[in-house]
Amino acid sequence: MSSSQLAILSVYDKTGLLEVAQALNSHNVRIIASGGTARLLRENDVPVEDVSAITQAPEMLGGRVKTLHPAVHGGILARSNESDANELAKLNIDKIDYVVCNLYPFKETVAKENITMGEAIEEIDIGGITLLRAAAKNHERVTILSDPKDYSNFITNLNESKVTQDFRNKLALKAFEHTASYDAAISDFLRRTYSQNEKMLQLRYGTNPHQSDAQAFIGEGANTLPLKVLNGSPGYINLLDALNSWPLVKELSQSLKYPAAASFKHVSPAGAAVGLPLDDIERQIYFVNDIANINSSSLACAYARARGADRMSSFGDWIALSHVVDVTTAKIISREVSDGVIAPGYDSEALEILQKKKGGRYCVLQMDPDYIPKDIETREVYGISLQQKRDDSIIDTSSFSKIVSKNKDINEQALIDLTVATIALKYTQSNSVCYARNGMTIGLGAGQQSRIHCTRLAGDKADNWWFRQHPRVLGIKWAKGVKRPEKSNVIDLYVTGQIPTDEKEKADYESKFEVVPEPLNETERNEWLAELKGVALSSDAFFPFPDNVYRAAKSGVKYIAAPAGSVMDEVVFSTADALDMVFTVNSLRLFHH
Repeated sequence: MSSSQLAILSVYDKTGLLEVAQALNSHNVRIIASGGTARLLRENDVPVEDVSAITQAPEMLGGRVKTLHPAVHGGILARSNESDANELAKLNIDKIDYVVCNLYPFKETVAKENITMGEAIEEIDIGGITLLRAAAKNHERVTILSDPKDYSNFITNLNESKVTQDFRNKLALKAFEHTASYDAAISDFLRRTYSQNEKMLQLRYGTNPHQSDAQAFIGEGANTLPLKVLNGSPGYINLLDALNSWPLVKELSQSLKYPAAASFKHVSPAGAAVGLPLDDIERQIYFVNDIANINSSSLACAYARARGADRMSSFGDWIALSHVVDVTTAKIISREVSDGVIAPGYDSEALEILQKKKGGRYCVLQMDPDYIPKDIETREVYGISLQQKRDDSIIDTSSFSKIVSKNKDINEQALIDLTVATIALKYTQSNSVCYARNGMTIGLGAGQQSRIHCTRLAGDKADNWWFRQHPRVLGIKWAKGVKRPEKSNVIDLYVTGQIPTDEKEKADYESKFEVVPEPLNETERNEWLAELKGVALSSDAFFPFPDNVYRAAKSGVKYIAAPAGSVMDEVVFSTADALDMVFTVNSLRLFHH
């Protein structure tokens, strides 16, 4: 055995290699190198030996096997203890102190057009990966250089005789990151080739059409994706909506023991509801009064409510349904403008109805109801990975037992409504506030920077929902041929008091009616709004000021659920008392981004 230090060099990218080799040589480090690496050093008069000098075995299989040998990996993995030293001496193996290695260009190869599997396979590095992992594992003693950007710093440290443990630690981390990235690229290529529609879905495009090469996939620990595409082709935003809306309806249904539905737009619910029966007015304002026996399908009732909560926002929605889709529900979906649906299953006739939508392109996804995601979730933003524990908090009617107001009279319907509102917030972009009544959201303020703006936005939507039930709206006589989306737009203008005054716009507005309805005056509006009562409100975080409570009261809120923690808590609670509200403290903050 030699007493001098030993380095093994095996690189594809030879940037800066000569400088490193010359520095090692100047410090009397014996250099072993493979293939083209050795050839380059000899051409530049750097003393080098082939790997066979220590393995006593030639390169074989066309270069597939060069460094895979106990003489190499025993030398790298040997620790600084007497037992390992004795074993190496017995086998006449020298310790290896430095490993300089980078890998075949797999990513670059598979990025080329028309690459064959054979060509890709030959760019899967085996010996290099093993060198990197072995040296990185034994970084307490071995210095591993996997990135040419580190060569200059290494040479400086070598010349100053201070290749420190801290430096080796950082190099080891970089080596493992390098191998992880390399393996991920291989997995990605093989997944795209061998597991289309099993572990991986190719998407139409990303968030925008110019963001190409979009995919959805599931990694280690799962043989297949928990969802199947039964019809159409989902896009990136479709899946964001689907995979946020599905857990919402699943949790709603599990908590309240009713079928549940959600209408999603841009990763927040426009509406969410459980399947309580619909009365005559509700059937009319949700545009389902012509659906025969709708109350015989709780799932259809749930979706009619979810879609009807905010029809303007739900235009072009993504639908989530907690139960197997029946014909009644499919009929409602078939005539509304939407992008797709996710559910645990579909009756055969219901699926046929949905498959005809959008000229056969309507997206229908089937979700495995038993799928449970990993506890840790990771996302990448601007090249930086963020990781956290998944929000698996459970919300049900028992979540609202801590009542801090003087009025503690809370009924079963209020508990259902608070549960609906709070679970909806769990999947709504923060800040968020939700108003609910009759087992459905009636106003949702999402993604506002100020909480009072959330409360106002959600309150305005709740008011609009209520004004849609005004006798003057219910009595509108529509012109022949006016479609449901047009009716929704016109009703929204009417109930919000934004009836057009511009001549052309006004003419278009009035053309939708057989008889143009009289606008509601201020007195009529105030009188009707005063009739809205028994509304539940939930907030995803504490109210910083009592202005939120005052605004909630204007929209008939009687029950509030919100976390505590503000310096103004007592003022907020006393404001609720002054308005005779029931205020429950939810122990969970439910931010969602």
